[in-house]
Amino acid sequence: MNEPIDDDTFEDWVWEAIDAMPAPFREQLGSVAITVEDWPTPEQLARLRAPGLYGLYEGVPRSRLSADSTPVPSRITIYRGPCLRSATTIEGVRDRVQDTVRHEIAHHFGISDARLHELAEERHGA
Repeated sequence: MNEPIDDDTFEDWVWEAIDAMPAPFREQLGSVAITVEDWPTPEQLARLRAPGLYGLYEGVPRSRLSADSTPVPSRITIYRGPCLRSATTIEGVRDRVQDTVRHEIAHHFGISDARLHELAEERHGA
């Protein structure tokens, strides 16, 4: 991609994805810290056995009993570097960022990667 994307624009896309969610879901994100980092750490990649990450949810999903009383708040991190490398257009990067935000928020609500994959296949008619 030839055009640089500044940090403010990238973060605006994160907030657009959150703002576009239905209110009942947005209202349950109050205890979730949402941050943007440049890259996942080697330790995170090793722990998850992942070659790369666009985003990461860390915490106790709301679907688990007593999720509201956990001593540590949940955290969603969106990784700028992988998202920027994932597309050749600004629109493509924006889509990647917003898809990643929705994906990580889904984990906050207890939806697994396997189920998210199933839902994506259903949505795309596969």
